Amino acid sequence: MWPDRRLLDLFKTEFPIVLAPMAGVMDADLVIAAAQGGALGSLPCAMIPAEKAREQVNIIRQRVSAPVNMNFFCHKPVDADPAREAAWKARLGSYYGEFGIDPAAPINAANRAPFDAAFCAVVEELKPEVASFHFGLPSPDLVRRVKAAGSIVVSSATTVKEAIWLEQNGADVIIAQGAEAGGHRGMFLTDDIAEQPGTFALVPQVVDAVKVPVIAAGGIADGRGIAAALALGASGVQIGTAYLRCPESKVTAAARAVLAQATDESTVITNVMTGRPARGVANRVMREVGPISPDAPAFPHAATALGPLKVAAEKLGRVDFTNLWAGQAVGMGREMPAAELTRALAGAALARMRQMAG
Repeated sequence: MWPDRRLLDLFKTEFPIVLAPMAGVMDADLVIAAAQGGALGSLPCAMIPAEKAREQVNIIRQRVSAPVNMNFFCHKPVDADPAREAAWKARLGSYYGEFGIDPAAPINAANRAPFDAAFCAVVEELKPEVASFHFGLPSPDLVRRVKAAGSIVVSSATTVKEAIWLEQNGADVIIAQGAEAGGHRGMFLTDDIAEQPGTFALVPQVVDAVKVPVIAAGGIADGRGIAAALALGASGVQIGTAYLRCPESKVTAAARAVLAQATDESTVITNVMTGRPARGVANRVMREVGPISPDAPAFPHAATALGPLKVAAEKLGRVDFTNLWAGQAVGMGREMPAAELTRALAGAALARMRQMAG
C-alpha cells in the first residue's frame, strides 16, 4: 500500500505520518489523539522543564500504547545583551504605553533551552522510541547517549548540505523542511532565509543525497500533498498546521478564529517574535515592526519584551503579539478530532496513489 515502508518499520506506526511538535500550542492530548489515529505523535519539549516532559510522557504512556517522539531544540545559546534588549523594549515602547504596561517592571526571560545533559538523562530514563531535534544535532556524546537509550534520532534539514551533515553526524531519519513550513526554520548551516528551497524542490534532492529515510515537511495538509511527497521519494510526511484547529490542540479561541480565516497569503517568515526566522500568520507586531527587523535580539531573547504585551492583548481577545506559527497551507486546516483527521489524511493519500497508479 505505502511505496516505502522504511519509516513504518522504524517507527512502528500504522501510517507514515508524523504529527509535528508545535511548542506552546499542544501537549499530551494532541500527541495521544494523533497516535490513536495511526501517526507518530511528537511531544514538544523545548519550552518545558525536564520534570514537565517526564510527566507528559507518562500521561501519553498511560493512555496509548504507541511510539512517542520527544522533540528538542539544540541551538547554541546566546547570552542576553542588555543594551540590545533595552533598545528592543524601547522599539516596542508605544505598545507598552497603549496597553498601560510599566516598561520598568521586571519580566520573565524567554524559556527555550537547548538539549543538554539533564534532558538527555530524561531521555535515558523514559526511552522514547524517537528523539527529534531542531537546529541541527546536540553534541556527539549526547547523540551517542540518546542512541544508546534505544531512541531513533531525527532532525530537520532546510538544505541538501544540512541533510548530508545530519546523516554524517548520526541522524537515522531526516526531515526535509521546505520554506512553506510553519514554525521556526530548522536552518543551522545558513542564516540566509532567501536561499531556502520549497518542499517539493528540496525533498527529491535530499532523497538523492542521503541513504536514510526522508520525511517531507512544509505545505502538506491533505492526501494530495502526502501522495505527492511520497512520489518524490519521501518515506513519510510531517504535518503540523493541519492539526492546529483540532479540539485537542491548545490554540486559544482568538487564535483559532484567525487561523480559520487565514489564506495562502496570510503567513510570512519573521524574526520579531523570537529573534530567529519562523513562519506564522502575520499579526500586528509582525506587520508593524517586521516581519524581519534588525533590532530583534538574538533567539530567544526577542520574545522576552513581547511577553507582557502578549498577555495584555490576549486578555482582550487579541493576538497582536501572539505567535501564530503556521505553514502556507494554513487555509486547508480542518476542525475535526486529531485521530479522525489522521485517518482521513492517510485514506485520502492512499486513494490518490491508487488513482495515480491507474
